Amino acid sequence: MGASSYLFSSESVSEGHPDKIADRISDTVLDAMIAQDSRSRVACETLVTTGLALVAGEITTKAVVDIPSLVRNAVKDIGYTDAAFGFDYETCAVLVTLDRQSPDISIGVSEGEGLFKEQGAGDQGLMFGFACNETPELMPMAIQYAHRLTERLTEVRKERILDFLRPDGKSQVTVRYMNGRPTKVDTVVVAAQHEPDVTLDQVKEGIVEEVIKRVVPAHLIDDSTRYLINTTGRFVVGGPLGDCGLTGRKIIVDTYGGYGAHGGGAFSGKDPSKVDRSGAYMARHVAKTVVAAGLAERCLLQVAYAIGYPEPVSLMVDSRGTGKIPDEKISDIVAKMFSFKPASIIRYLDLLRPIYHKTAANGHFGREDPDFTWEKTNRAAEMREMAGL
Repeated sequence: MGASSYLFSSESVSEGHPDKIADRISDTVLDAMIAQDSRSRVACETLVTTGLALVAGEITTKAVVDIPSLVRNAVKDIGYTDAAFGFDYETCAVLVTLDRQSPDISIGVSEGEGLFKEQGAGDQGLMFGFACNETPELMPMAIQYAHRLTERLTEVRKERILDFLRPDGKSQVTVRYMNGRPTKVDTVVVAAQHEPDVTLDQVKEGIVEEVIKRVVPAHLIDDSTRYLINTTGRFVVGGPLGDCGLTGRKIIVDTYGGYGAHGGGAFSGKDPSKVDRSGAYMARHVAKTVVAAGLAERCLLQVAYAIGYPEPVSLMVDSRGTGKIPDEKISDIVAKMFSFKPASIIRYLDLLRPIYHKTAANGHFGREDPDFTWEKTNRAAEMREMAGL
């Protein structure tokens, strides 16, 4: 990204998008199990399509939960309450096919059972955390506004401000950068599912006035900013009727919108013994602390694991050339301040709580929610002091 002027785009999708319905169901099952048995091992995958929700995966738990009821309540809460939508909580079929976690995985993740005394990582893999000073939330600007647009789409639908909206929707924000800094919003794309009897002009006017102008600050918009709304002309058929949805298919939406990097693992439906989730949350927390402490304007952090092994096999910090001190020194400070062992992360971020259904839409990062402990910057002053700044 060395060019003096360039455009960068990120997208988000609403809670009623088929993939996000699947994420929500998987995380709702996870929460119900953690609420009863905090040591539950959950890898829950969901598929939704016309008239059907299929829940599968590997789960080992003492919890006793009514999964069909959990599924129906999640679908109802999202807003699929009418058979005319082609998918609704009362009439959709719910199929459940769950097995126990493989004992070969379990021994590596259970303390004192595997080759190593400590709890090991639930899988091999690499995770990234990212933060930058483009927004108050220390997130890239494009994804931050894309999330707030889909969040607002849901808000105006549920509060009946725009009573013609249905649950499915998407947003995309393109930001213009000059010399590495965001200067304006170039294009806003919104696709909003709607009732069949509303006109395109009504949809456009409602979205511009009640969604876009309520989210994107006026100083980032000028006369050349484009609003591209429902650009096929009609979006009545949506949700699982229009598209099959799967857990974990919106991983770039879940993280940084393509800005930064992604290790490849999905989050939803996985308990925190899975480093795909807990490792990525910890990496975000540490990267955000680095930026909040003023050690760098941008921070990309990578951590990697081997299954059953407690210590990460690698840890890297890259300030993208914005560091106030060398990246090697930032890495040393990070290693002294934070433990990336799975058991330590779970304790430190207090992850054995039923908080995960809230993460299933509008991004896992850049949100001011006290349950999202990975967003805290409470150790920034300590880090700054260690850096001698």
